[in-house]
Amino acid sequence: MRSIQLRSVVVGSVALLSFAFLGGIAGCAAQPPADGPPAHAPTASTVPTVVASAAPSAPSPLLAPWSGPYGGVPPFGRFTVADIKPALDGGIAENLAEVGRIASDPAAPTFDNTIAALERSGLALQRARAAYGVYTSTMSDDAMQATEREVAPKLAALQDAIFQNAQLFERVAAVYAARDRVTPALTAEQQRLLWLHYTGFVRQGAKLDEASKKKLAELNQRLASLFTTFGQNVLAEEGSQMVLLESEADLAGLPTNLRESAAAAAASRGKPGQWAIVNTRSSVDPFLTYSSRRELRERAWRMFTSRGDNRDAHDNAQTITEILKLRAERAKLLGYPTFAHWQLEQTMAKTPERAIALMEAVWKPAVLRVKEEVADMQAVADKEHAKIRIAPWDYRFYSEKVRKAKYDLDQNDVKPYLQLEKLREGMFWVAGELFGLRFEQVTDGSVPVYHPDVR
Repeated sequence: MRSIQLRSVVVGSVALLSFAFLGGIAGCAAQPPADGPPAHAPTASTVPTVVASAAPSAPSPLLAPWSGPYGGVPPFGRFTVADIKPALDGGIAENLAEVGRIASDPAAPTFDNTIAALERSGLALQRARAAYGVYTSTMSDDAMQATEREVAPKLAALQDAIFQNAQLFERVAAVYAARDRVTPALTAEQQRLLWLHYTGFVRQGAKLDEASKKKLAELNQRLASLFTTFGQNVLAEEGSQMVLLESEADLAGLPTNLRESAAAAAASRGKPGQWAIVNTRSSVDPFLTYSSRRELRERAWRMFTSRGDNRDAHDNAQTITEILKLRAERAKLLGYPTFAHWQLEQTMAKTPERAIALMEAVWKPAVLRVKEEVADMQAVADKEHAKIRIAPWDYRFYSEKVRKAKYDLDQNDVKPYLQLEKLREGMFWVAGELFGLRFEQVTDGSVPVYHPDVR
């Protein structure tokens, strides 16, 4: 059995982010160096303009190859949020220069000097973007959100600058056209990678005329901003809204652990001595399951399901409308009937029609099953003389009652086995059984983390 030291949860997270980022060259770069593009690199007349700040004057730890044990670890603790944007700008500039050199290579295009070269490009940006992904996902304070709003359109512009580079696409297309005639023959893996690159370029508008490319770049950058706005609006309401429980009577039915977490949530929001059900699934779902105060369950349910839909500063209605409009416009520009046709083309379903057929195949039996479950819940409510008709905020509460009545199973009896520590141990055990791996936590401080809670 092989032994693997567990560097930290964050190392795994960063590795996953980097892997996803490597899935396509959409993670490459943005702005030419301050002294101008390399010789024969694409100019403003052939690719979208990518506006980025000058690269940082001092080397950034976010761009440098990872050093330390285990082949290198992320530089957490050696940078601040303020360092992320300059690092991304520097990585964008470096990557775009790399792509320019690949596009202007005087040698005939080959798999190695074009496709493999693209795979090797953008490593510095990938490292910076890995940290950016961790912080936007888990450490998204006001400063990080401001960075995200500024950076997201730049990264979208970078993607367009690469995919719309006519000189680069000519090389990719030439390698693709000769894929069955090269010696030595491409391996299956190389064939797959080549196909992904070629179809990726085509799907992102490489064959469009210049006017259409410009329009597509505008759409992509606007959509990147809208996606960021949408997510940050939801996050804002998750962080600011809550159902405040002011008395012991409001806690009716809640188990001790939920009462304690609600008290801690209230205290952290300046409401000591009270209890808060905050606007997140991990807080709302248990409350809906155990609270016997129906009016409070309704308040919690409506709060959670109305995130971004409260006709306030964080309302997403107009954002969604514009996203749908621009997605449709982009799809038609790329030659697809709808956004769904473009989105599903490389999935298992392939077409919207097949996706709908799959959903419809399960829809009727699913509806029948839900009706059976609701009938069981209604029977319990009627037996208790609740004098209600089961509503969405009743579903979890009465589902738990049905479970107890039918199976004598209480979720609270299962919870001791579902603690985070035990779940982690279970995942490691499964990995050991399936793959012969053994995990050991690193406790000597050699692996930096971005938050004290990360292990």
